[in-house]
Amino acid sequence: MTRIREEITIRAPASAVWEAVHTDLENVPRWAGYLRRAESVQGRPGPNWKVRYDLELPGGFAASLTLLHTVWEPFRRCAGRFVEGPLQGDWSYTYDESKGSTRLVYEMDYQLGGLLRFAGGMMKNQYADGIRQGMSALKEHVEAAQAAGKG
Repeated sequence: MTRIREEITIRAPASAVWEAVHTDLENVPRWAGYLRRAESVQGRPGPNWKVRYDLELPGGFAASLTLLHTVWEPFRRCAGRFVEGPLQGDWSYTYDESKGSTRLVYEMDYQLGGLLRFAGGMMKNQYADGIRQGMSALKEHVEAAQAAGKG
């Protein structure tokens, strides 16, 4: 398994960050690296909710991932596992709000499967870079919404 851990502090309440990450699926492609589209495929926001992410990855790879939410503790923690697609493993977001800012920690333990496993280390490095860039873009997205009074 490969482990990714990214942490960022966003000048916004946890509720605004949570909404951008977990419930505003239409706008997730604005900040999430390599993401073309996100959509709910089963259930509603909460435990046992399934969301599909359609990705355009480096090297011309396209893939879809379906995530199952297993933990849903609004503004504190959201976690789950990959249930369909070329990744196997678990993911989580942990929120810690203090003085109007939120420290967000994203952790993922995964293994590449399908055609992506043949891309090996190159794909792992690019995927990790995409997560890092996505966290920075999330910060910009949420802070801009806060500044505009939309968050």
